[in-house]
Amino acid sequence: MMHIGNFQLDNPLILAPMAGVTDQPFRQLCKQLGAGMTVSEMITADPRLWNSKKSRLRRVHQGEVGIRSVQIAGTEPEIMALAAQHNVEHGAQVIDINMGCPAKKVCKKAAGSALLQDPKLVASILEAVVNSVEVPVTLKIRTGQDHERRNGIEIAQIAEESGVKALAIHGRTRADKFMGEAEFETIAKIKQSVSIPIIANGDIDTPEKAKKVLDYTRADGLMIGRAAQGKPWIFREIWHYLQTGEYLAAPDWQEIQQILLQHIQGLYQLYGEVMGPRIARKHVSWYLQEQADGKEFRRTFNKIEDGTTQIKTLNHYFEQKQQARAA
Repeated sequence: MMHIGNFQLDNPLILAPMAGVTDQPFRQLCKQLGAGMTVSEMITADPRLWNSKKSRLRRVHQGEVGIRSVQIAGTEPEIMALAAQHNVEHGAQVIDINMGCPAKKVCKKAAGSALLQDPKLVASILEAVVNSVEVPVTLKIRTGQDHERRNGIEIAQIAEESGVKALAIHGRTRADKFMGEAEFETIAKIKQSVSIPIIANGDIDTPEKAKKVLDYTRADGLMIGRAAQGKPWIFREIWHYLQTGEYLAAPDWQEIQQILLQHIQGLYQLYGEVMGPRIARKHVSWYLQEQADGKEFRRTFNKIEDGTTQIKTLNHYFEQKQQARAA
């Protein structure tokens, strides 16, 4: 079983940190539905922004089950170390460092995957953070800047020397953003070059793909991001397949209804009666994106401003689905 420092994961499947998605309600749901660990949305290391509403909500961990991993992003070693300490004081049990985000607004500040072009700065940041906290530190990277500068092996070796306890690698370069297909050859090479746990990430969206990536890379774990949006039960489906070689039955309409209602009620509780329903809209869209009538329903749903009406509308939608199936 996979370990990160002194923590043992229930299974090697990890929810990737995603800004605007992996808030507490979603993390808890994914954990409940089979994720071995979840990682919070990225939190800026800039102390001037720690008390903004967005940063405060991203630090909510009360009552959270499982290992609490918090991702931080920044470019200055001393400030990153302070951010790590600050988040540990607020409940983080693992600190994850973002050197994988390709977003322009993050890379513009030379943070995220832009850091990969400066191995010396990478080493300084990792050492500063590792030495500043007692909890395990993990790192998320891409395979390099672009196809001509894939320096993932060098960065992985720096991470291991710095005391990083696990490394997640997205199988694309910074230049790729989310275009094309993820490649896993570089991850396989990185796995052979270091002894710390390696977590493969990128386009893992089915049980078969999960097994294929594990077999090919020999990674210790898998990180799943976009494939869990609107389908948080993907973790239990993949884990069941990896253990048995058999497919788990998909959730029925009744269970999807329960999961979705639990999710959006968690959003109302965290964000309040104005922002909660607004944030719920994108999640409902993801849950229903494969339904033939999903587009039409979403158009109606996205005009609803209050949680009570959202729940009533959803319940009516699911009742119709179940009646149609029973007919």
